Amino acid sequence: MQVNPSLTELRRDGVLKVRLEAEVDEQWSYVGAKSNQRWCWYAVDHVTNTVLAYVFGKRTDDVFKKLKALLDPFGISHYYTDDWGAYSRHLGDNQHEVGKRNTQKIERKNLNLRTWIKRLTRKTICFSKLEVMHDTVIGLLINKVEFGRNIYT
Repeated sequence: MQVNPSLTELRRDGVLKVRLEAEVDEQWSYVGAKSNQRWCWYAVDHVTNTVLAYVFGKRTDDVFKKLKALLDPFGISHYYTDDWGAYSRHLGDNQHEVGKRNTQKIERKNLNLRTWIKRLTRKTICFSKLEVMHDTVIGLLINKVEFGRNIYT
């Protein structure tokens, strides 16, 4: 789990600069066998389409809570998501909107990730045997492409 380091700029009162709206989604893959599902949960800024934070785990409320805890310092006031139940259980009605209309950017990012990393496609012969390798490979791509980090040092 990680937060985008380029977005952790603090205001004078010690709070992160506010991101008003975010799109949140989860992306399916597996490790070893399709019965061992692994999900990459992440959030993007609704305006800039920049990844704010990501977490790996199962498709459970606990993993979403970890992502939400990473997003709390951003001061996000409105979330756009799909209809997965964890969102409605842990986000207030006044700060949560379900639908495809405002999740187009994160869905496009899902497509890009699936194109770049074959481990994320549904029908593939390329898969990880260990969860740590799965998370490392996808995490390195997010750190390089989205966070602008040099992963070779």
